[in-house]
Amino acid sequence: MVMKNYPPDFKADAVALYRSRPAATIKQIAADLGINPETLRNWIRAAGASRPRGHQTDAPAGSTAPLEEENAALRKKIRELEEEREILRKAAKYFAGGDALVNRFQFVEDHQRRYGVKRLCRLLEIARSSFYYWRGTAPDRAARRAADARLAARIRAVHLESDGTYGVPRITAELRDDGEPVNHKRVARVMRSINLAGVRLRRRHRTTIADPAAAKAPDLLGRNFSADALNSKYVGDITYLPLDGGKFLYLATVIDLASRRLAGWAIADHMRTELVTDALAAAQRTRGSLTGAIMHTDHGSQYKSRKFAEACRSAGVIQSMGAIGSSADNALAESFNATFKRETLQDRKAWSSEREARLDAFRWLHRYNTRRRHSRLGHRSPIAYETAVTATSTTLAQAA
Repeated sequence: MVMKNYPPDFKADAVALYRSRPAATIKQIAADLGINPETLRNWIRAAGASRPRGHQTDAPAGSTAPLEEENAALRKKIRELEEEREILRKAAKYFAGGDALVNRFQFVEDHQRRYGVKRLCRLLEIARSSFYYWRGTAPDRAARRAADARLAARIRAVHLESDGTYGVPRITAELRDDGEPVNHKRVARVMRSINLAGVRLRRRHRTTIADPAAAKAPDLLGRNFSADALNSKYVGDITYLPLDGGKFLYLATVIDLASRRLAGWAIADHMRTELVTDALAAAQRTRGSLTGAIMHTDHGSQYKSRKFAEACRSAGVIQSMGAIGSSADNALAESFNATFKRETLQDRKAWSSEREARLDAFRWLHRYNTRRRHSRLGHRSPIAYETAVTATSTTLAQAA
C-alpha cells in the first residue's frame, strides 16, 4: 500500500493480525499489507504485542532442578496473573461511565508508582507514547477546560438575558460585540456540553417527500467493464459476511476498472446508506480526487438514496446504474465479491466471530491491492500495475 501516514485503526488491525497468525512471520504479514516489515515491528513493540512460542527443554534423568525452576516460574507467573487481575478489577471502576481512552490514561497516571507505566499500558492495551503525550499535554487541556468554563458562564448569562431564546448564531454575535473573539463552532460545542439550545421555529413536515435521487441513473458502461485511464471508471457493490449465529457484517467496495484496484471499502454491521458513502469517501481519500469519474452500481436502495447522490455530486462523480434485477450489469463487482468470500471463507460457511471476519477482510483486501496477481493486469497486483502505468506515462511525457 502506498501510504505515508497510517491511521490508528490500520495500525491496530495490523497488530491484531500479527497476534492472530502465530505461524506467520512479521515479514510475511507486512508483505500482505504492503508495508515495511520494520514499520510493522515498531507498531508491535509500541503495542506491547506478543504471541505464544512454546518450547521444551530436556533435563538430565533424575535431575529435579529443572522441575524446581519450572515450579518457581509457574508460581511467579500465578502471582503476576493474580496481580494483573487485581489491576483490571481496579481499572473497571474507571470505566463505569464508558471505556474512553482518557479513562485508561487516568488509571495509568493514578497507579503508575505501584505497578509501573509499561505494565499498565500493556494490560490496558494503550501505547506508552500516547500516555506520555496525554500526560505532557495535561496543562494545555486544563487551560482549555478553564477557558471553556469561563465561556460557558458568559453563554449562560447571554442565554438567560434572552429569555432562553438565543441559539448559537445570536449568542456568538452577542459575545463578539462584547469583545469575545469566539468561533461559532466553539459556542455550539460549549452549549451542547451544558445542554443549552435556542428556541427553534416549528416547521410543517410532509409525511411523503419525493426523492429525486431515487430516479434511475443512466447506464454509462453497457457491461463494458474496462477503462483506458486510471481513476475514470469505478464499480461499487455491497456483499454480506456471514457470522455464526445467523448474524452478518456488510462490505461495500469501490473498484477502479482500469487497474482493478480496490480504491475504497467500508465494513459495518448494518446496510444503511453510510456504508456506501463511507466506501466512496475512502476511495476519494485514496485518489485525492474523483472529479469526472463514473461510479457504476446496481439499484440497491443505498445507491439510489438522496444521501449517496449528494455524496457523488460533492465528489464530482457521475452516477451510472445497470438494469434492475440483472447481476450481469454489475458483473465485475459481483465477481470480486465472490472471489473475496471464496478465498477468505474457503470451505467454511461463516466466520466464528465479528473480529475474525474483520481481520480476515482487513488482510485480504489489502493483500488484494498489494500482492494478489490479476490475470487481466499481466499477473501483476493492482498497485504494481498502477505504478508501471504511472512510470510509463511519465517517461512518455518527458520524451515528448
